Amino acid sequence: MASARATARRKLVVDPIHGDVHLSDLEWSVVDTASFQRLRHLKQLGMAQLTYPNATHTRFAHSIGAFAIMTRILATAQADSTTLPPDTVENLRLAALLHDIGHYPYSHLMERLDSVRLAEEQVDAEGPADRAIDAGRPKYPDHVEAGTLIVTGQEDLLDAIGGAERARAVADLFSRSTAADPQLSKLIHSSFDMDRLDYLLRDSHAAGVPYGRIDINYLLNSLAVSPSGMLGVTEKAMPAAEQFLFARFFMHQVVYYHKTTYGMEEACRQLLRRVRDQGKYNVPTDGDEVKGLLAGDRLRSFTDAFVDDVVRQAAHDEDPLVRLLAGAIMNRRPPALLREVRVCVERNTPHHAGSAFMQNCRHRLPALADGGIRLGQFLLCETRPLGLEERGALLTAEEARRIAPEEAEEDVKVFVGDEEEPRSLVDVGHSLVSKCAGYFFQVFRLYVVYEGEDKDAVIDRLRHAVRDWDRPQ
Repeated sequence: MASARATARRKLVVDPIHGDVHLSDLEWSVVDTASFQRLRHLKQLGMAQLTYPNATHTRFAHSIGAFAIMTRILATAQADSTTLPPDTVENLRLAALLHDIGHYPYSHLMERLDSVRLAEEQVDAEGPADRAIDAGRPKYPDHVEAGTLIVTGQEDLLDAIGGAERARAVADLFSRSTAADPQLSKLIHSSFDMDRLDYLLRDSHAAGVPYGRIDINYLLNSLAVSPSGMLGVTEKAMPAAEQFLFARFFMHQVVYYHKTTYGMEEACRQLLRRVRDQGKYNVPTDGDEVKGLLAGDRLRSFTDAFVDDVVRQAAHDEDPLVRLLAGAIMNRRPPALLREVRVCVERNTPHHAGSAFMQNCRHRLPALADGGIRLGQFLLCETRPLGLEERGALLTAEEARRIAPEEAEEDVKVFVGDEEEPRSLVDVGHSLVSKCAGYFFQVFRLYVVYEGEDKDAVIDRLRHAVRDWDRPQ
């Protein structure tokens, strides 16, 4: 009987995107831990299911998919006579499996709480703004740092992986620590990595849109490894590589930056920020409290249900603004979009329609907030700058401005002609990506959260008032 159970536990995982996925006994023991099973309760696309009803897939499914792609990449590397020690191969497989273990409830939504700025903190009012953020407060760790803390601190994972030394080696790979080989780490995180290859296909499938349907089989079959260990695609696969980059670009525009999804998530971020600053509903007050949660038994309940519970409690809060935000989220009443400005401009362009819009919002919102509308009901947002060949899609706007050039470029490599070492796709003259790499796309939006019998009339009045705010004063 015990033998039959052991055999059953080693059955294949059947994934709708990649088919059969083979896991070793060691990998199954990792998947079976409570820490990994928590990923079943974290939606991959945050609140996108409010816009795309079928987009309820989880970080668990994505992690299995990323693992499946890593096994194919490693098979290519071995076929190219790239000799990797068995322990290194297993560590890379484990790193792929665990690369998202540190995600917060609703993924990036809660993780970036420290960067949330309320409308009253952004406007240029006559008096000092009410700035609730404590600059000295330890910031929330990002999901990569959080993942390192979980892998190296949770007993169930330490036991499954085989001890602290191996857990640290695995965490070094997915966190791109200086202790790890940088070329191996790029298999986990780069413009062309198992993470993005899976989430584009999976998110596109779940949302029911065609934009992320890349030619993954051709891409993986066209991989090659250079004498120095650099991974790239053959020149004949260059159109497939370019389509992969454009697919990521379009998926952000259509799905990840969708006005309804983005507005609901911003309302939730601002709700969490407000109740955190008020010390309510067990929202971690700072990064130290988050780290304590990640290392303890409370991790198991740190899922989407954690945020859902905060929203339910906040719907009865004594603060009318908190109550309004929570009601909008709980009852799916999206914030009304008053104005949207989209720009696609060359990098380092100091002034454009988006910057003019933000400047006007900061100057003119206080005068707009009257007639029963509080300043805090306005949501002033800018998406992260999105380029074809950089990590901008994963960074906040402020982080993208500060990122070092050597960290920003995580490019797709192409073997051109008979060259032994691949070159960056942006350096290939006949590449369409090379012509577009100097540009970025960004969206600037102003929403309002408002309820009342006169809602339609109020929204029309506000939209009329802000219709020309993308022009310089």
